[in-house]
Amino acid sequence: MQLTLGLLIPFVGTTLGSAMVFLMKNQMNKKIEKLLLGFASGIMIAASVWSLLIPSIDMAEESGTIAWVPATVGFLAGMLFLLLLDNLIPHLHLNTDKPEGIKAKIKKTTMMVFAVTLHNIPEGMAVGVTFAGALIGNTGITMAGAFSLALGIAIQNFPEGAIISMPLKSEGMSKWKAFLCGALSGIVEPIGAVLTILLTNTIVPLLPYFLSFAAGAMIYVVVEELIPEAQSGEHSDIGTIGVAIGFVIMMILDVALG
Repeated sequence: MQLTLGLLIPFVGTTLGSAMVFLMKNQMNKKIEKLLLGFASGIMIAASVWSLLIPSIDMAEESGTIAWVPATVGFLAGMLFLLLLDNLIPHLHLNTDKPEGIKAKIKKTTMMVFAVTLHNIPEGMAVGVTFAGALIGNTGITMAGAFSLALGIAIQNFPEGAIISMPLKSEGMSKWKAFLCGALSGIVEPIGAVLTILLTNTIVPLLPYFLSFAAGAMIYVVVEELIPEAQSGEHSDIGTIGVAIGFVIMMILDVALG
């Protein structure tokens, strides 16, 4: 029950954020959008460091492995994995009409959903691998630490849900359909978390690599998508403030609860 709740927390964050479309009158204010994008970036950066990379390094040291090897290998592998997905899956980022990935005859709204779904994958992996570490024991990862990561990702999923559902409404989609698309974009997180737990439990020695892999995938999303979108156009300083707020909140959660 405790594990199920932990795995569903991030999805709840996405769903609640998507529900903001029902309060929407017109398009999302650009300043608020930049603040939310920056906030999500800060959460993901801090989570990658405190919840994933540091535990990966600590576990490697305790096992007698060169401390930086799993963190380096896993991190770069995570970056390459997302780079591959980024170039294969057709998707469309906010504030642009130029699709990325393999060319396909897909609606613009569908590609926008694919874009958010794409960077929800590493978040699900991150939650799954930390809970796996807590369940295994003797990894330095506590259940409280795993819950703090899940809560942090849920907090940053709230603005992400709003950022996907509101533009879909602006594109002419009904509020209910925009809400469902936004909410369902987050369903990959609990699915990815469960698959990661099942896989990690069978190869415990590779857990440090899994942790850093998830970190690399998350940082790819931040650098490739969230920060550029938060910094584009005017009022880029608002996005920067959002990064600072998100980073500090996640850091406090991880240190206080982990």
